[in-house]
Amino acid sequence: MTVMTERTSHMLVEEFEEIASAAPETVLLEFINGRIEEKYVPDGDHREIVKWLQKRCMQNRPDLWLYANDCGLKVEAYRKGRARPDGVLAPDGRFAGDGEWSDTDGVLMTVEVTSHDRDTNRRDRIEKPAAYATAGIPVYLLVDRDACALIVQTNPDPKSGRYRDTHEAPFGEQVVLPEPVGITLDTDVLKSYVR
Repeated sequence: MTVMTERTSHMLVEEFEEIASAAPETVLLEFINGRIEEKYVPDGDHREIVKWLQKRCMQNRPDLWLYANDCGLKVEAYRKGRARPDGVLAPDGRFAGDGEWSDTDGVLMTVEVTSHDRDTNRRDRIEKPAAYATAGIPVYLLVDRDACALIVQTNPDPKSGRYRDTHEAPFGEQVVLPEPVGITLDTDVLKSYVR
């Protein structure tokens, strides 16, 4: 265990919030599983995927909004974590009056798009789904650019920190995001955003 890991594993969430508030705009920080994590600034394909998903959500569910890259969530039950999903689907206006970190009440779906870094497996496929399931968020959508697939996890079990149901579909298939989201996605365009 490194000194940095040891120090951050005992950090209080209030200490993390102070550090995160002082970070430059080019650095995004999260507090997951007792550790400070740097979230990579998205590349162009990453941004296009999130934009594509925002547009699909707006067309199919105008009562909702996909908040992209700017919504910090308190995933309290998971070691007092703080996460910045690539997308948060919630009723339009849900975060009015909140500060930098919001409770997960009313959040219908969190979205992550894999990055091309060494931590994407642990962060996007293991730790974040556990945090979101523990918080009771109904749907977790992973746009997995490495596997060229959408992975939809539903039916969260907050006690075990797992989603009970997982559906994986290769890019090009239609994917149903079940209720409470209720959107069908034609994923053919995602093939354009894989390098």
